[in-house]
Amino acid sequence: MAATNDSNNSMAGTKAINSGGKQSPTSAEQVVAGFQRLRQEQRSMATKAAELEMETNEHSLVIDALREADPSRKCYRLIGGVLVERTVQEVLPALESNKEQISKIVESLNTQMQAKGQELNEYRERFNIRIVGEEEASNKATEEREGAGTKGGGTGVLVS
Repeated sequence: MAATNDSNNSMAGTKAINSGGKQSPTSAEQVVAGFQRLRQEQRSMATKAAELEMETNEHSLVIDALREADPSRKCYRLIGGVLVERTVQEVLPALESNKEQISKIVESLNTQMQAKGQELNEYRERFNIRIVGEEEASNKATEEREGAGTKGGGTGVLVS
């Protein structure tokens, strides 16, 4: 039991030293898992932003169509799964407001995606992560800089 506590204490001390109190990945598998998690978060943000962009475009189409219609004309709007009868005059301002709110959310998501991209790049640099397709390009660039000499001996993690 004492050996277990000593190994746990030394592991906790190592983690605290490496990242200033935060837990940091120690094995290659943990580094790759952290990298994949960050990539997945960025992809999900991009997917959500694309969905919201499509919704904004749909709102624009409907708004353009309703602007040409008579303000007292009946129209139907789906609210919470219920189709409600309204007039163009009542629906148009609500649609424009929704479109503005969706646009603000898309801007916020784009900002978050940029921040996540920076975090991802910092993570890659910190753990020297190279992606399989990028490895060949970086090796060629390194060889050109070094005059086709010996390759640098940095250790890193290769992610496919």
